[in-house]
Amino acid sequence: MTNTSDTRPADDEAQAARPSRLHRLMRYIPLLAPVLLWVVPCWVLLYSGQRWPLPVTVVGTALFVLGLIGMPLAMMRGHGRRQQDWAAIIGDALLGSSWVLFTWSVLLGVLLRSALTVADVGDGQDRARIVTWTVLGVAVVLLAWGYAEARRVPRVRELDVRLPRLGAGLDGTRVALITDTHYGPLDRARWSARVCEVVNTLEADLVCHTGDIADGTAERRRAQAAPLATVQATRARVYVTGNHEYYSEAQGWVDLMDELGWEPLRNRHLLLERGGDTLVVAGVDDVTAESSGLTGHRAHLAGALDGADPDLPVLLLAHQPKFVDRAADAGIDLQLSGHTHGGQIWPFHHLVRIDQPVVAGLSHHGTRTLLYTSRGTGFWGPPFRIFAPSEITLLVLRSPQQPTAR
Repeated sequence: MTNTSDTRPADDEAQAARPSRLHRLMRYIPLLAPVLLWVVPCWVLLYSGQRWPLPVTVVGTALFVLGLIGMPLAMMRGHGRRQQDWAAIIGDALLGSSWVLFTWSVLLGVLLRSALTVADVGDGQDRARIVTWTVLGVAVVLLAWGYAEARRVPRVRELDVRLPRLGAGLDGTRVALITDTHYGPLDRARWSARVCEVVNTLEADLVCHTGDIADGTAERRRAQAAPLATVQATRARVYVTGNHEYYSEAQGWVDLMDELGWEPLRNRHLLLERGGDTLVVAGVDDVTAESSGLTGHRAHLAGALDGADPDLPVLLLAHQPKFVDRAADAGIDLQLSGHTHGGQIWPFHHLVRIDQPVVAGLSHHGTRTLLYTSRGTGFWGPPFRIFAPSEITLLVLRSPQQPTAR
């Protein structure tokens, strides 16, 4: 577990300045990223000493230029006002492919070329061509594997979570977590049904969905979301909104989840009682809700806990891990989140850390609060997961008043 509670006061000013500079830099990334993602691999693979025959250079350059022009155009048509699924599929695939090519062009363009030079393998042209073929081979293998990882039904990740305030009667409470299903342009209705079948094998007391159900409105993605109605829980099925709901008529998703038998915890709570003990299960809207302009949508923790006994342990659903600062201030026992996808395509997790305190797993915050951040059940955009596997999570809550069962 990661402890984030200790911070040196002397470092406060430096830490405040660093995120500020990083966030200013982030403003320019959408403009620079497409150029870098295509120009850098083009240079490394074609123009860094390979001396390819002219037809190879011309065709290769033309492909990179098509990618540079086509990717942003397809992304705009697919994710902009038109919402054309075919364009989104093409744009997303190009985005993921260019990221992988860029990453490994940089890494192997430096490391492998340096190793070949030290080992005195061939001349400059030989080394350049070895780098090119190695980058292309690695990219093809990773993209094929990443596609299979993104499309498969996630493995179940099970862990015990000890909550000091949890009563003995609630020891062994089983909480299943799915999140970031991102039903979208690629039809995943069959995948959705298989995910729900796996969740039902977990015999969970509580099943949670912490947002980002889909990319698109509830009306457009209803068929993919419909299997969620089959999910079984002995006590409750609960849901909170993610930021992507606020790109696609969030209230429609709240209404559909209610229709499918899930209880939307929109700044409210319910009580889970067992063995004479009680757990408060609360939820808040995503932190982007207030800027959406939708009446009544906002992340309001005080409202979610209104009327709850402060001596009872609290399980909080909040889509983004960064909400944990507010949760820790309020003395929440356990927050469940998603949003990060674990980075989804390595090494994107380094950029995620600029915006979020945790990328994946169980971490400790403040004096009492635990945060579990799921890597997500589905994927957003590029249909690849590389070194960031998806998951269905089963958290078994443990009371200190009972020995931990293994």
